[in-house]
Amino acid sequence: MTSTVLTGISRLVTNDLQFGAPLGFIEDAALVFEGESVVWVGSAINAPEADTAVDLGGRCVLPGWVDSHSHLIFAGDRSAEFSARMAGAPYAAGGIMATVGPTRASSDGALLSRAQRLIAEMAAGGTTCVETKTGYGLTVEDEIRSARIARAAGVDEVTFLGAHLLPPEYSHDAQGYVDLVCGPMLEGVREYAGWIDVFCEQGAFDEAQSRQVLTAGAAAGLGLRVHGNQLGAGPGAALAVELGAASVDHCTYLSSADLELLGSSDTVATLLPACDLSTRQAAAPGRELIDAGATVALASNCNPGSSYTTSMALAVALAVLQCRMTAAEAIWAATAGGAKALRRSDVGHLGVGARADIHVLDAPSEDYLAYRVGVPLTHAVWRKGTRVR
Repeated sequence: MTSTVLTGISRLVTNDLQFGAPLGFIEDAALVFEGESVVWVGSAINAPEADTAVDLGGRCVLPGWVDSHSHLIFAGDRSAEFSARMAGAPYAAGGIMATVGPTRASSDGALLSRAQRLIAEMAAGGTTCVETKTGYGLTVEDEIRSARIARAAGVDEVTFLGAHLLPPEYSHDAQGYVDLVCGPMLEGVREYAGWIDVFCEQGAFDEAQSRQVLTAGAAAGLGLRVHGNQLGAGPGAALAVELGAASVDHCTYLSSADLELLGSSDTVATLLPACDLSTRQAAAPGRELIDAGATVALASNCNPGSSYTTSMALAVALAVLQCRMTAAEAIWAATAGGAKALRRSDVGHLGVGARADIHVLDAPSEDYLAYRVGVPLTHAVWRKGTRVR
């Protein structure tokens, strides 16, 4: 293994509290990585020698973004749906079905190629750890191949979302479909997936159905995630906390009781502000969640219908501008918060021993991500110690 020292860092965000809250800043810093791991961080004046040196010219360095919620295995196009929504049509869970048909009809190669293009786009914007879900196949065979393709595409975490929506062939047999998800579909997918998710929402799956799905997933050894409280008040957040889910995602409509539950639990509230923007819904209550003591993550929710973006920088800016989070809170949520939502300790920070996932901004500080909203600021990216931009 060879070592590399990065110097000329105006500010290094480590997310290591030994360097101070909230982001573990080191000013005029340097960082050394060897192979896939960070081996030293500190003041540039004390930097050790390494095989290779890279001068970053006074730029800010962050951990790579951890995108803990995406839907990359799909085919088709929903730009007309987006335009209709911008003209006043409401967003509803049923729109998912517009993607199911094209996904079922697509070849493995086409699905893999699109996923790889989106992952490359993510990396170009500083995202170095990616979770993605199945959920646009909704048959045993299509859900298995979606999970297999997600794994082949190189994402870090694969989530089984067979309980995304009732497919048309089960429109009059919801329980039959839930039993399929919890039986043959789960059995076939578990080889490729580490998580199970359910869309616990009006128009998708109710509390009893969601509980059945999550309980079956836990019994099969999968970690739990929940889509909840996106379209209105509902049981998703409370169910996630009750069952010890790693995260409940969306959280657009939370009651005071939900806020209290999340604030006293280990379940991460993952906000998807680009989705709220695209569906013209109210901004998620980021400020209220943080004030309640909840752990907050940010993610892109990249999908073809309600958030067709790979930009975590956009999610950070929207969290600041619309969810009333500070820049420091938003950056922590998009890095360390995402890692907590995935229950990973190797990513989301730049302490010694962390995976060498490094995001260099073409700016002197992290504040520029919201201050210069919409401007591409990614200068360089390393993932697992390999430069990808």
